[in-house]
Amino acid sequence: MSTPQLPLTLRFPPDQRFDGFVGSDAAVALLRAVARGEREDWVYLSGPAGSGKTHLLIAACAEAMQCGRRAAYLPLAGCAGRVGEALAMFEGFDLVCLDGLDAVVGEREDEVALFDFHNRARRAGSIVLYAAQATPAQLPAGLPDLRSRLGQCTQSVLAALDDEGRRVVLRRRAAARGLELDEAVLEWLLRRVDRDLGTLTALLDRLDRESLAAQRRITIPFLRQRLEP
Repeated sequence: MSTPQLPLTLRFPPDQRFDGFVGSDAAVALLRAVARGEREDWVYLSGPAGSGKTHLLIAACAEAMQCGRRAAYLPLAGCAGRVGEALAMFEGFDLVCLDGLDAVVGEREDEVALFDFHNRARRAGSIVLYAAQATPAQLPAGLPDLRSRLGQCTQSVLAALDDEGRRVVLRRRAAARGLELDEAVLEWLLRRVDRDLGTLTALLDRLDRESLAAQRRITIPFLRQRLEP
């Protein structure tokens, strides 16, 4: 089975940077220092979907690379059943960000691969950042030693954004694309569309393309035409 394509290069979404994060200032300060090499914490981020875990891991990679460090981001859900094969690509990296542990714990082979990589990275002086919805104690891991290693990381628990936080994120990401979204449009989106930030961001990209192609502003009539059955 071939290794999945992984986002290992310089291309990280430009709107997923520390300065654009809405949420825990303490988590931003911690991960920024780690990414720059100012701290050596191994960090475990936990929190519900939409709390910004992926944003922070990608921001950490981008920051580290701007400092001339080798960094990589791996969404584990894309390589379930072959985690060992994927992790082999990261030997010797300064910073490795592993997102979505929930997707692979419970699979013995993947857990062993994570445990072995964790130990090798420690010996090599690399830094690993983890993210999952569950805390280490809540993970249904079948390998106690893996749970123990994860529990030794610096823990950072993120909270889901409220509607005002989502509005701020959408405004910023719309502005980065040169879009104007008035309050009525934001309210319409938040009331009728899945409020998960990943879904909202993907929808914003789609609306950007479609409004540009149609040469129309994003208004409520435009949204109804495009999104309602």
